[in-house]
Amino acid sequence: MNDQAPRGNDQAPRGRRRPARQGKPYRRPKKDSARIVAFEALRAVDERDAYANLVLPPLLGKAREQPGFEARDAALATELVYGTLRGQGTYDAIISACVDRPLREVDPPVLDVLSLGAHQLLSMRIPTHAAVSASVELARVVLGDGRAKFVNAVLRKISTADLDAWLERVAPPYDEDAEDHLAVVHAHPRWVVSALWDALGGGRAGIEDLLEADNERPEVTLVARPGRATTDELLAEGALPGRWSPYAVRLAEGGEPGALDAVREARAGVQDEGSQLVALALANASLDGRDAHWLDACAGPGGKAGLLAALAAGRGAALLAAEKQPHRARLVARTLAGNPGPVQVVTADSTRPPWRQGAFDRVLVDAPCSGLGALRRRPEARWRRRPDDIKGFAPLQRALLREALGSVRPGGVVCYATCSPHLAETRVVVDDVLREGRTGAEWIDARPLLPGVPALGEGPDVQLWPHLHGTDAMYLAVLRRTS
Repeated sequence: MNDQAPRGNDQAPRGRRRPARQGKPYRRPKKDSARIVAFEALRAVDERDAYANLVLPPLLGKAREQPGFEARDAALATELVYGTLRGQGTYDAIISACVDRPLREVDPPVLDVLSLGAHQLLSMRIPTHAAVSASVELARVVLGDGRAKFVNAVLRKISTADLDAWLERVAPPYDEDAEDHLAVVHAHPRWVVSALWDALGGGRAGIEDLLEADNERPEVTLVARPGRATTDELLAEGALPGRWSPYAVRLAEGGEPGALDAVREARAGVQDEGSQLVALALANASLDGRDAHWLDACAGPGGKAGLLAALAAGRGAALLAAEKQPHRARLVARTLAGNPGPVQVVTADSTRPPWRQGAFDRVLVDAPCSGLGALRRRPEARWRRRPDDIKGFAPLQRALLREALGSVRPGGVVCYATCSPHLAETRVVVDDVLREGRTGAEWIDARPLLPGVPALGEGPDVQLWPHLHGTDAMYLAVLRRTS
């Protein structure tokens, strides 16, 4: 009995071997330098807690050494990195709806490729087929062919709807959970939304404007350090006028600070206008008596110290810049090199100051903080910070302000500033220290110290906002020592 199954019509005749089927020849994946740079930057942010603004420039510098890597490739890589980091929470919610497992079970490198793909599909003007195919090619290069199939399947699901449609699916209705709705739609952790809303006050429109401003790429702002450079000099090189600070200029999109002579020579530098206004408020506060000794108690990395030193020199005053971390103190010294007036940089802990009490006429405390006011510039910080971090900074902030009030003479002024609008890092700190009464001090209304700046609130302190002022969300309180 013949147990062989009968041949079909496509079976080769008896005695003739059927030719082997020819599979598709293996094709090597295409290497896209811009997307590889973006992937490597995201991995550094995730694996090493690095900051994108620090890891991306050297990666781009290395890529520029490759033939064919052009300015548009660098621009694409930059948008991919910062856009993906800003939208991470939103993209996570959408990706989660397209996979059959919790996101924590998806390998982080795979999730990075998926997030890059989601950003291209939902927030960039890249055709759907190009966004998917480029992301799959990236996955083949950095993950391997097997996981590239998973990336392809997920991105094809994401591509079936636009961002607005996806937000309708994954964000809870505003009327049911306003904070969670805003967190998903505007890509901020819920606790950050809550903290910003508390500090801002008001209704839905204001907080949405703020969260949207946090997700916009900030302009590059420069400071012309008085006595060393002028805004006219920078304007002549193509910069645009600043908004509020008389020493500020802005660069047009794509402008490179290092292309300006004054920046290369450290006579000007990159500095947000909000940071400039803090230094100007301290300098503009009225004093009775001498005005010879200024202190920057937390000077690193040197931006505010550079402006203060130049302003002090114009009045014949001297600046002492103190910084606890030696490497940051070296950055301060580099910024202050060539200042026209007397300056001194010391490595010192300003909570245990080596100088005598009452030695200074003006003191700046730019206290370490959560950095929630600079989320435009450091988008990864919103996902890295935790509510407990706020509590961790509290003792240091109070100690710094307490010692600053002791370091200034009676009649002198202290400026307390943070790059955070969180109430626990701003007015609560000042109120607590004043309530202790260890050193007599009183509020100075900071609003008149910033002439021409609108929407400064009820005072006496000032909170700047990205959506109202185009600055980082800097907080400013000015105090006068009374006894």
